Amino acid sequence: MTSQNKERIRVGPISGFPEWGPAERIVEQQMLDIIRTTFEMYGFSPIETSSVERNEILTAKGSEETERQIYRLTGLHPQTPEDAREYSLHFDLTVPLARYVAQHHSELVFPFKRYQIQKVWRGERPQHGRFREFTQCDIDIVGDESLDLIADAEVPAVIYEIFKALNIGPFNIQISNRKILSGFLESLSLNKLQTSEILKEVDKIDRVGQERLENQLATAGISKSIISSFFTLLGLCGTPEEVLKILTDMKGISEKFEQGVQELQVVVEHANNFGIEGDCLSVDLKIVRGLDYYTGTIYETRLKDHPQLGSICSGGRYEDLASYFINRTLPGVGISIGLTRLFSQLLQANLVSIGSQSIAPVLVTTPEPHSRSNSMKIATLLRTSGIKTETFLDEARLTRQLRYASRKGFAVVLIPFDEDLKAGNIRVRYMDKSEEVSVAYGDLTQILSTYR
Repeated sequence: MTSQNKERIRVGPISGFPEWGPAERIVEQQMLDIIRTTFEMYGFSPIETSSVERNEILTAKGSEETERQIYRLTGLHPQTPEDAREYSLHFDLTVPLARYVAQHHSELVFPFKRYQIQKVWRGERPQHGRFREFTQCDIDIVGDESLDLIADAEVPAVIYEIFKALNIGPFNIQISNRKILSGFLESLSLNKLQTSEILKEVDKIDRVGQERLENQLATAGISKSIISSFFTLLGLCGTPEEVLKILTDMKGISEKFEQGVQELQVVVEHANNFGIEGDCLSVDLKIVRGLDYYTGTIYETRLKDHPQLGSICSGGRYEDLASYFINRTLPGVGISIGLTRLFSQLLQANLVSIGSQSIAPVLVTTPEPHSRSNSMKIATLLRTSGIKTETFLDEARLTRQLRYASRKGFAVVLIPFDEDLKAGNIRVRYMDKSEEVSVAYGDLTQILSTYR
């Protein structure tokens, strides 16, 4: 078959598996650097777990949703009984953390503070803000048998520092305690299953409205007056001082309700001590995080000017991380930032600026064919001084090299003509100003020091 008749293979990524070009990837990497630096600033240490887990690990909780979402690996050729096990790609970082903590329990120092930034995979239908492959950035503080509530207050402080540093607009960290709503519902003699189902509907109320929830409560035999009281409770949203004042005045509902209010008070007080400023923290009782996994403090973070983006960071408190894997109580608290989802939405909303396609701010041209060695030596000098530098090595006219620099987005272009170098000078072109100046070669690293 001739090359002209050969059938072309279709190019392009599979739906739900994002690809970023250099300009986008540079900005995403900058966001990752901010997140990683902030995690480490609070003493969280990195771990990495295998991308592949045994299915019995991933499905330990028996969720049908998990069964539908995991990507099973079918290409393994078993040579041993161990190889013949069923494996899948992990769909989040929490289950691998649970397995990791159970496996290394005797070696870890508790409270165990870890961060994890890795790809995860979910076999769900791709749509706006939903991907089959994406990067998650997680932190968790895990205790052995117990974990002080101050850990629940440190987590929103980390969120606060990250989104302040990302500089993507005003944001609000919404906080609640799951025991408040569940304590109210259990005081109505609803069982745990009924309470769980109602809380799942509460989690959807902003998307589907309250009619389904009203019908569910009525079906459970709840009177109209109590249903009205429940919706009044759900409507509590505002500053921690305002909402906590109302909640503390609500006496005699249930022990669990009062425990949730007390825990929320403690977390808010410590969160203030951690330096969360202004109106960045609020209490919103509609925040329930629809998973039964969470048992106490819960968080969601939203951009104030872009509510359509939904929660950009969420998490909460759980009382037992790894009971399926180890006979110990391992309570913890953590949050997750779905970076790929967040980044893609910020791009679409024009909340991040995509600029240069070059990670290096400086380009050294080769204005004359015989001057390559000079160009390489100049680039080496700059790199030794900590300035990221690219060298144009192809034989090409200077006009083409300058066009390359413009298209790729370099801030500075160096043009080392022989006659200038002999005179102890070098030409520096600042691309944003279209300005070219001659500077002393010996001053070059000092002049470009701002680009380190």
